[in-house]
Amino acid sequence: MAFKYSLNSSTVRTTPLLKKIEVAAKAGYTGIELWHDDLEDFVSKGGRLQDVRKALDDNGLVAPTTIYLRGWCEPDGPAHKAGIEECKLRLEQAVVVGAPHTIAGPPPGMVDYELAGRRYAELLAIGRGIGVLPSMEYLGFVEDVNSIAKALRIMENSRQSDATIVLDPFHDFRGGAGCSDIARLRGSQIAVCHFDDAPASPPSHTQHDGDRVMPGEGVIDLQKFVRLLKQVGYNGFVSLELFREDLWQSDPLTAARTGLEKMRAICEAV
Repeated sequence: MAFKYSLNSSTVRTTPLLKKIEVAAKAGYTGIELWHDDLEDFVSKGGRLQDVRKALDDNGLVAPTTIYLRGWCEPDGPAHKAGIEECKLRLEQAVVVGAPHTIAGPPPGMVDYELAGRRYAELLAIGRGIGVLPSMEYLGFVEDVNSIAKALRIMENSRQSDATIVLDPFHDFRGGAGCSDIARLRGSQIAVCHFDDAPASPPSHTQHDGDRVMPGEGVIDLQKFVRLLKQVGYNGFVSLELFREDLWQSDPLTAARTGLEKMRAICEAV
């Protein structure tokens, strides 16, 4: 079962947006995940989202996701209203660039899972109306929604058949739960799979985004992760997501090519 390969644009963060798209294509990817702060910055400087879509099309790329939605899980009140309005704007941006999913970041702090399920259901309904589906993300360094199981709990509480999840081996490692709960999913429930690795030190519970390393250069059992993806029938995008200052200061094409080679070496050997 073959995966498709995507470059999360965080990996070449300091490269201009249209150049990121060109780099991803030249490096051999077929997808690129785009961040909304990049899209908004591009527009603020006179660009158009239609120009981004044209660049994707011209380079033979798709955007499997845009990143990210926040403020969607607040209690009733002004914060929730403001969060939903921003989510609507970002979902509309995602439609213009052709992304089928937008990543919904997890709520910070401790979470009311019944409320989170209802809020995610509401967010999905908004997305359906606009034409793009929000996908649940967990983050290993947040207080509560830091594992596959906890994101899945929100998905299940939403009672929506089109609820999906974003997987990430770094967050499985950082949160401490590991990746075994992939076996609880169906392949169709996975919107995208981020791909990365983590070093042996500092201790896992202190690591953050900047500590991630290239696949195969760390201590995560990525072979197990890939086996589980294939076991549940996932054949979508695996997407290189790093946040390293040294990569941002290096040649972006070299960084992108190196990452693709390392991902393929792992994914195609399992």
